[in-house]
Order: sequence, then structure tokens, then C-alpha cells
Amino acid sequence: MSGVDEDALSAPDPTRLVALLARAKAEAVAAGRPEDGVLIIGCDSLLEFDGDVYGKPASAAQAVERWRRMRGAAGVLRTGHHVIARLGGAEHSLTRVASTTVHFAELSDDEIDAYVATGEPEQVAGAFTIDGLGGAYVRSLSGDPHAVVGISLPLLREMLAELGVTWHHLWRPPA
Repeated sequence: MSGVDEDALSAPDPTRLVALLARAKAEAVAAGRPEDGVLIIGCDSLLEFDGDVYGKPASAAQAVERWRRMRGAAGVLRTGHHVIARLGGAEHSLTRVASTTVHFAELSDDEIDAYVATGEPEQVAGAFTIDGLGGAYVRSLSGDPHAVVGISLPLLREMLAELGVTWHHLWRPPA
């Protein structure tokens, strides 16, 4: 955990804000890890919906209100990625943002109330998941599904390659 106060940061648009959040998280973790030979990855997600930007809902009531707005509609989930590579005595970093359009199912009030009662929506940006109980409430995605889970593996592979780290070199042989 980074300990970053997300509410203390601001930016003029959702793309820059999610990039700033990811960078702040990675830098906070990096401050406690001064050694060489490490990769530090910070990520954060925000849902842009109908002109509003949603992080984690502050309460169950807020999650219900969001879902009643989102049902049957679509929003753009933006996931910021910041990578810090400390390799060979040098430090390099990159920031990128992945954007995925999320098409929400048309839900009844009972479905929304039951989903919010699980507590899952209060733990995640936009008040939904695709890899948990909320997966059935997402009709389709346009873009990278990994980014919606919280880290775009294809984007991360590209970022690491820019930093001179090939993806397959991260694999460890079986013990």
C-alpha cells in the first residue's frame, strides 16, 4: 500500500489525474525501496461517466446512486500506470494511461441493491468489477479488459520494453 491521500491530488482532466495518482503511488512505494534491481508499478483507475469522474464510492448510498445512473449506459474507465525501474544503478520511469469503454447492463433496482449490499462496489473505482460479483453487470467492453481489472498487461509489457525489460525475462522457472 502506498498510503497516498488520493483526495489531496487534482488535475485538469481525468486522464492527467489518473496518471498523477499512479505516479504518486509508485513514488511513495519507491521511497521505501531504495535498492537496485527493482521494478515498482503504481496504478490507479477512475471512471469517466456523463461528465463526472468516479473513484471509489464513499458509501453504499453513493454506490446505489451511481449504479442507477450508469445502468444501461457506458462510461470510460481510465487506468493510470507508472513504472519505476531501478536497474544497473540507474533509475528510469514512465507513465501511461489505458482507456476502456465499459457498457453497463440494464439493471433493476433490486439487482443494484443486492450488488451494493455485497460491499464490492465500495472497494473499486466506478463501483463495479468485471472479475468479481459485478462481472455479470457489464454487458461489454471496448478496449483492454486487463485495464478494467486494474493493470493493463499489454500496456505494462510495452512500458517495460521501453525501459529495456523484456516481459519473458520476468518469468521465473518453476522451482
